Amino acid sequence: MWTITYILSIVLVNWLFVVVPPLSTPFGDLYMATLAVGAVFVLRDYAQRELGHKVLLATLIAGIITWYMVDPYLALASLTAFAISEAADWAIYSFTKRPLQSRILMSSLISVPLDTVAFLSLAGFLTFASFSTEVLSKALGVLIVWSLLR
Repeated sequence: MWTITYILSIVLVNWLFVVVPPLSTPFGDLYMATLAVGAVFVLRDYAQRELGHKVLLATLIAGIITWYMVDPYLALASLTAFAISEAADWAIYSFTKRPLQSRILMSSLISVPLDTVAFLSLAGFLTFASFSTEVLSKALGVLIVWSLLR
């Protein structure tokens, strides 16, 4: 269930980037889809608990669906960003012997900004407003998962 929800959430957020026009702010355009990205990261954590590192296959499936239903360029940006953040998560989860809660926070400190800058820059949406909003959205999602695990 979590994995299917995760796949659908990636496609939905990517679609939102295309169909919802950005708001102009003094800090650059703010893409409203950046507000929903934190939920994708929460769902990824739950999908990863179901699949382990095979969660990358779910990400690939979401990328293929995005390619055909939304935009190939956006799908490539999304897949690249997820691969970068998953690699960072994998390294932290694999090589640190900290408790799960600590690993979630540690991996998020690294993977969230990497994922955000990779996606937004590759997709052409990188502004200060979008970057900071997306990082805060993801951080909120991480804190939700972290507190649920406590």
